[in-house]
Amino acid sequence: MNEKQRQAEKKRFVEDMGILLEELGLPRMAGRILGWLLICDPPHQSAGELTGVLGGSKGSISSMTRLLIRIDLIERIGLSEKRNMYYRLKPRSFSELLRARIGYLTTLREVAERGLALIASKDIRLRQRLQEMCDFYAFLEQEAPLVLERWERKSKGERAGY
Repeated sequence: MNEKQRQAEKKRFVEDMGILLEELGLPRMAGRILGWLLICDPPHQSAGELTGVLGGSKGSISSMTRLLIRIDLIERIGLSEKRNMYYRLKPRSFSELLRARIGYLTTLREVAERGLALIASKDIRLRQRLQEMCDFYAFLEQEAPLVLERWERKSKGERAGY
């Protein structure tokens, strides 16, 4: 693959990340920033560099980096030899994001249980939707911590091999 093709593929990757995160409820520019921070070299970028590469406005880059910081996917860093602030993917951000969201699984299950209590005397066919929700989130609530535990063991083993 020549350099022109590589640049086109990078652009496509960044745009695909933007579209994917947009489908998940985040602004497209947040996804594009995340996409770029996943593949850029060096792995840290200033707001000006992000603006230049992604073509967004300074305001858009600023608000979307704040959003990504707030949801713990990226972080701001200072480099001693430079005056600008830089953004980079936060180490272990994807597993930490899931860990922080496990509590929502419990909340969703508890809400489903409250709904089931409200319609306890109704026909089982009417309760089936809420029962499925309750069972699903109870399952995830139990399994997600185990998956994270397995991931941590696996990733520690891979890091030890470096």
